Parts: sequence; C-alpha cells; structure tokens
Amino acid sequence: MQPEPPHTRLRRLRRKQVEDRSALDALLDEVLVAHVGLVVDGHPLVLPTAFARDGDQLFLHGSTGSGWMRAAAAGAPACLTVTALDGLVVARSTFESSMRYRSAVVFGVLRRLDASARNLALDVITDKLLPGRREEVRASTAQEQRRTLVLAMVIEHWSLKVSDGWPDDVEEDRAGPAWAGVIPLRTAAGSPVGAPDLEEGVPVPSSVHAFVEARA
Repeated sequence: MQPEPPHTRLRRLRRKQVEDRSALDALLDEVLVAHVGLVVDGHPLVLPTAFARDGDQLFLHGSTGSGWMRAAAAGAPACLTVTALDGLVVARSTFESSMRYRSAVVFGVLRRLDASARNLALDVITDKLLPGRREEVRASTAQEQRRTLVLAMVIEHWSLKVSDGWPDDVEEDRAGPAWAGVIPLRTAAGSPVGAPDLEEGVPVPSSVHAFVEARA
C-alpha cells in the first residue's frame, strides 16, 4: 500500500471531514455522475461520466476512441469527484450563507479491464443506472463490446467532506429582522417520456417505473 497522499486531509474546516468508509460508499452509490480529472498532453482536463461502485472498485466506461480514456488507461494519475447538493443554507448575511452538501474525491490510477472483466463491469454500471433494464433489452453485440473501453480505479485514497449545518450568524445579526434557515434540495425523477419513434402500444417497462417511483 502506498503512503496516503497529503491531499486526502482537509486543511480548512476539518470538522467536516468524514472518515467513515460506509458513508463514502453510500454517496458513491447514490450519485450517478462523477467528474474525472487528469492531465492530458500537459493540460488539465475534467470531464463528467457515468460510473458505478463494486466493492472496492469504481468502474467507468466510454468509447475506445476517447482520448482522455486512453490517457487514463495508460496510467495517468487521476481523481474522481462526486457531489450531492442537499440544500441552501440561507444566513442573515450573504457572507455566512452556504450550502449543505456531501462531496468526495477518490485519488488513484485507472486501469483498463480485459474482455471478461469489462463485460461484468458494464453489467454493474447498467444495474446502477437503471436496475432491471438488462433483462428487458437485447445483449450487447461483440462489435459493441469491442468499441467500449472500461476502466477501474481501486478505492484506496479518498477524502469525504460533509456540510450539514445551519446558518452560523454573528450575534448582532441573529438579533436582527432577517430570516435564516435551510432550503432542502433533491433530485427527483419526472414522468417518463417515450421516444418520438416508439412503436404504438409499447408500454413503459418495469425498470423505468421502479426508477421513477424510487426517485419521485
């Protein structure tokens, strides 16, 4: 095991750092999109991508023609960031106003998976994004699988920060007339909208109904 990178320790507001691995796993399982940061050809690059966790590994997928994925697969150091915005903290001054959030960064190196591991990882990603969908559609063809690059990162070095407090106004502001509190925020699923070219009579599948119900 390599020494822990210094950037996994918070330098400011250390009380907001959470070292509970189960809290990290819960956040990684909840959020559907991560941002991956790395340096490609001497330039910093941060890109959003779907991902999934399987035990101590994170899986990403994309096209074999993706430049940043090829650079990552070659061993470039990378970080993966996820954030859940839980609310706006409305203080009695704009200076003290902030947000409630859970944010994590995982540091490491992404490695390319071989064919057998790749297909299993793709199943994990699909099951996270839309559980049950694999049983409702055709399997990927061999050509589609060859055109898909899947990368994995071991969850070893990470930092989790949670901000869940209330307005921290100064005493003179607390005695004033301005309102203070929290506006909760959440991501919700809307009603499914069929594709314009959907054949008449094709029903909304169980996987979609279940997803909407869980995130309504």
